[in-house]
Amino acid sequence: MSPRLSVVIPAFNNADYIAETVTSILEQGFADLELIIADHGSSDDTWGVLHRWSDDDRVTLLRTPAGGGAHANWKRVSDAATGEYLRLVPGDDVLFPGTLEQHVAALDAAPGAVLASSPRSLVDASTKTLISRRGADWGGRVVPGSEAVRATVRAGTNVFGEPFCVTFRRDAFVAAGGWDDSFPYLIDQASYCRVLATGDVVGVPSLAGGFRLSTTQWSVALAAEQSRQARGWHAAAARAWPTVVRPRDRRLGDLRARFAAQTRRLAYVVLKRRMTAAAAGSSS
Repeated sequence: MSPRLSVVIPAFNNADYIAETVTSILEQGFADLELIIADHGSSDDTWGVLHRWSDDDRVTLLRTPAGGGAHANWKRVSDAATGEYLRLVPGDDVLFPGTLEQHVAALDAAPGAVLASSPRSLVDASTKTLISRRGADWGGRVVPGSEAVRATVRAGTNVFGEPFCVTFRRDAFVAAGGWDDSFPYLIDQASYCRVLATGDVVGVPSLAGGFRLSTTQWSVALAAEQSRQARGWHAAAARAWPTVVRPRDRRLGDLRARFAAQTRRLAYVVLKRRMTAAAAGSSS
């Protein structure tokens, strides 16, 4: 029989963090799951670390050939999933206790919902909390998919959170076409919305886990490209769902996307200083 839940990890150069990520999933206490991990040609010891779980019946280890970007590995692990529900967890993030059971229970109780979503914390390299709560809190409500799509466009940012914050009904995810990498920096947000065209989102107020910030996220050029792709996706969403994303929604979202890029850059500068100071303090 297929498990209720497939948790999938697209790993790439995560040797420093992947053990914590895997442990945070397997120690949830949710028994009816499979964990599928694919290493995407890592140049560090990610594959070696993963072999700690090679004898665990819950765990399947795969290798994805190099190339194809993040989409190739996200697709690889997701295509291998067999569960009723699907949750993707990047190889450096961590889940908080109880979140798997909470998302499954929320989807079980809301048959019209195609995904569950939770807020999260932002953490540093040592999993110390930097920002305690971030992301939309749907208050445990079932929100119509059209309302949720409009909300994320108008916000100019991903209100659902990173992939580990979301659990899909796998059949709805597959029917919607899987991961949409038309705008690579918005692969998660764009995919959520494509699935939400077929159903609703149910909010789970408890924190999903910790999103790990790293120094690769400080680039001005990266922030500008994220803003550009967000505006491109707003245009695509308006074409796909003209009665949901209206011209005024798109204009507001474009404005906020530009503003979000600037505030994100400033926030990263502040957080980088805090992380650097904390690292210096721990090494002294």
